[in-house]
Amino acid sequence: MIPADWSSLSRLAEAPILVPFVLICSLALALQPHGSRMGGWWSATFGLAGLVTLATKVAFLGWGIGSAALDFTGISGHAMCAAAVYPTLLVAVTPQAHPRWRVPALVAGALLALLIGCSRVILGAHSGSEVLAGLVLGGVAAALTLRFASPRTPRLPALLLLVPCAALLAVPAPVSAQASHGTVVRLALALSGRTVPYTRAELRRAHALNAAQ
Repeated sequence: MIPADWSSLSRLAEAPILVPFVLICSLALALQPHGSRMGGWWSATFGLAGLVTLATKVAFLGWGIGSAALDFTGISGHAMCAAAVYPTLLVAVTPQAHPRWRVPALVAGALLALLIGCSRVILGAHSGSEVLAGLVLGGVAAALTLRFASPRTPRLPALLLLVPCAALLAVPAPVSAQASHGTVVRLALALSGRTVPYTRAELRRAHALNAAQ
């Protein structure tokens, strides 16, 4: 039996929750003096990382492009979202007058992303390689955002930290899952012309047959 806490933790990185959240935060930054650079970088890097993640998922679901040796069927979207959002968010709500808080905030965000990544493996949703790829990709996005942000970037309200939790309570898990994974599956099938998506089991069977030959 999987503890409910792991499921709840995992849901904090669902795309239907974090995609609009990042857009709101980026807009809030862009509307303030000295905040447009960070707002622009955050939305751009997050969007690009999201496209890369989507491409790997569609490639596998539609064409079976993956790696049985690495047990890889596409980058974990939850891990990528968590690593791209939470370190950036915790730094963004840190008071600029206390720069010594920046490193602890960054570490806390990274640890939260790591826990969310672990939850995906524990829940059986992703392999370790898929989660690692997501954490690295999201981490690069966060690093670029923070690296090129203006030193005078305005602080975001700390109450924003409650938004993902509130959204988690407001959006039922089945609805959120259908809005994310279901959409990706439909896109992959539409592009590839297949009637059913490729599965991890098929990838493993093909690998086993090739190894036996």
